[in-house]
Amino acid sequence: MKFQRLSNINTKRDAWVEINLDAIERNILELKTLVKKGSKILAVVKADAYGHGSSMITPTLLASGVDYLGVASIDEGTELRNNKFMCPILVLGASPVWAFDYAAQNNISISMFLDNHIDAAKLTYQKTGLKTKAHIKLDTGMNRIGVRQENAVEFIKKVQNTPEIELQGIFTHFACAESEEKTKEQLKIWDNVLSQVDTKGLILHCFNTAATISGYKEDKYNMVRLGLSIYGLIPDLPEFCHKVPVLTPAMSLKGRIINIHKAPENSGVSYSHTYITNKNTTIATIPIGYADGVDRRLSNKIYGILNGKKIKQIGNITMDQMMFDITGIEAKEGDIITLIGSDGNENISINEWADILGTINYELICRLKVRLSRVYTR
Repeated sequence: MKFQRLSNINTKRDAWVEINLDAIERNILELKTLVKKGSKILAVVKADAYGHGSSMITPTLLASGVDYLGVASIDEGTELRNNKFMCPILVLGASPVWAFDYAAQNNISISMFLDNHIDAAKLTYQKTGLKTKAHIKLDTGMNRIGVRQENAVEFIKKVQNTPEIELQGIFTHFACAESEEKTKEQLKIWDNVLSQVDTKGLILHCFNTAATISGYKEDKYNMVRLGLSIYGLIPDLPEFCHKVPVLTPAMSLKGRIINIHKAPENSGVSYSHTYITNKNTTIATIPIGYADGVDRRLSNKIYGILNGKKIKQIGNITMDQMMFDITGIEAKEGDIITLIGSDGNENISINEWADILGTINYELICRLKVRLSRVYTR
């Protein structure tokens, strides 16, 4: 790599999210070994790259061999264009028809699946003289957005016969990539539709992270879309998948101790006194709370790492702060407590939080972006 994104940890707040760019690079190189030779890679950077900072990690993505960027909205794509990234960008979600001209002016491709999208593209050409770049979205079983299989062939041909549209690709999305049976049902629809249309020169993409890692048998694709795995996390996989790549989580969450004090036995800690000390306890406070994306329901259930040792979080997590029992550990104000990530031989994964809350790691890493500074390391 010829460039570096370095930032010191001297933020104006003693709490931050740390992003390891080396980890992102290594993850992409590892994932490339699973991709069919000659296939392109689209990196999903929607939701500010799942909270990792899309504009800051994009140079690493492109230098590691990523061909496309996937975003959720024209606004997200425009932010990347404003930061001088000229690679292909695809809006994976629905775009409002009144904004098609804005997408065309910023060289952003949109997902197309409705007749009024075709009409909007014609109007965009009349207004700007620019063709709308598009990928047609097929709904093969997600039941979210996309043209249904019974109308797909007709719609694809209609788009192909519309000179105001530059059709670049066709794609679909798996609803249950962890289910072999359901994914094969969607692949059957995908294959059936594509067998009835001319796909020469088009980018075809149906594999997400889970499907790419699982290695489903499918020839009708020449690009994969990688999201969670780029950031070092693994989604649910089918039972037949036994070879899982070794990935490195890129995100850590850290805070500096801002106060240390001792509380006697039978002292209540934080709002509502949901934790009562059972001994003379040394308590450390860090400036991270639920307004930073740490769910209040994690109170009294999670751990941090201080000087290589796990410590228990105690009391209700408040809006801006949380407390830890550091009894018996030598520490001082300014020492770092790691909430997510590694310190010494100890490690805490975002997956542990997801299991406690009964949710998915995707949701939690996207939350950690409200007020926390991003620090990029090599």
